[in-house]
Amino acid sequence: MNKKVEEARKSNSIELFGAILPFLPALLLKSGWAFLRFKMEAKRGGDIFQKELINQGLDKTTAARITEIYLEGSNVFQSLVKMR
Repeated sequence: MNKKVEEARKSNSIELFGAILPFLPALLLKSGWAFLRFKMEAKRGGDIFQKELINQGLDKTTAARITEIYLEGSNVFQSLVKMR
């Protein structure tokens, strides 16, 4: 009985993988594009943030450090590592 259940699970896993496989390239392209857009928007926001800090009277080095801290939240890979 245990062997039959194990074979059924294995068969279901293969069927599921076979059903997902055709959608994988499109999914990777869409998620890659979303990731790139996210990074571009974060960089643009960081540039605007840094310019505003400089306009408010901070020196460039302090503004750059604060901007780095601001942009740490948009680093997806660091966020994933922290979630582990």
